[in-house]
Amino acid sequence: MVQARMAQLQDILQWCNQTLKTAEFKDYAPNGLQIEGKTQVQKLLCAVTASQQAIEAAIEQQADLLLVHHGYFWKGEAYPITGMRGKRIRSLIRNDISLVAYHLPLDAHPELGNNAAIAEMLGLQNITALDPNERNPIGNIGYLTQALSPQDFKNLLSEKLSFDTIHLPADKTSIQKVGFCTGAAQDFISKAAEQDCDAYISGEVSERTYYEAQELNVHYFACGHHATERYGVQRLGKAICQQFGIEYSYFELNNPI
Repeated sequence: MVQARMAQLQDILQWCNQTLKTAEFKDYAPNGLQIEGKTQVQKLLCAVTASQQAIEAAIEQQADLLLVHHGYFWKGEAYPITGMRGKRIRSLIRNDISLVAYHLPLDAHPELGNNAAIAEMLGLQNITALDPNERNPIGNIGYLTQALSPQDFKNLLSEKLSFDTIHLPADKTSIQKVGFCTGAAQDFISKAAEQDCDAYISGEVSERTYYEAQELNVHYFACGHHATERYGVQRLGKAICQQFGIEYSYFELNNPI
């Protein structure tokens, strides 16, 4: 068996930051290195969220780096590192594991991103920006090759994403032009309406979204925050593995939200 190579942590970070163009994003949390561990990396574990279970998996698998979409130090969080977050961070530091997180840059990347993965899974074509004013759009629009009924589209989403999709109906009888932005982007339904989309996909849903779907006449499909954002970290993890020759694995918690 060929042993995996070692890579410098800083080389991985530099490659990721350049590939994802992190400097061009204004985000809600720091992108890149959040907790520094070993200077050399042989094994990488990726997960959607840096939960305690993901950290324990990284410890068990003797990973040197935990790569996630949802890390720590979000805007508005309290500064003291105590309680649940303190336990998580202590676990990483005691085991010399680096935590690296990429949020909006990983949503937006046209090849590695969460939105790109969703578009490929659904067979959406002619991808454009949901908001034409964004330099690096975090939401997109795509077209089905053949129009579907709302029920058939819901079935397609549930099958591809392995999630019991929630459908908030509009009056349109068929769907072809689809807006989408993974995670908790339900409020972008208004942008989908401005672009005359037939439907809009995101992860989560709010009470107000029910009325917005009706009044904006855009079918809304909530496909799960976790379920829609499984893919970016996996694509990035595999790309890092190919670039640097290190080991890679993915931890699936199967969060139902």
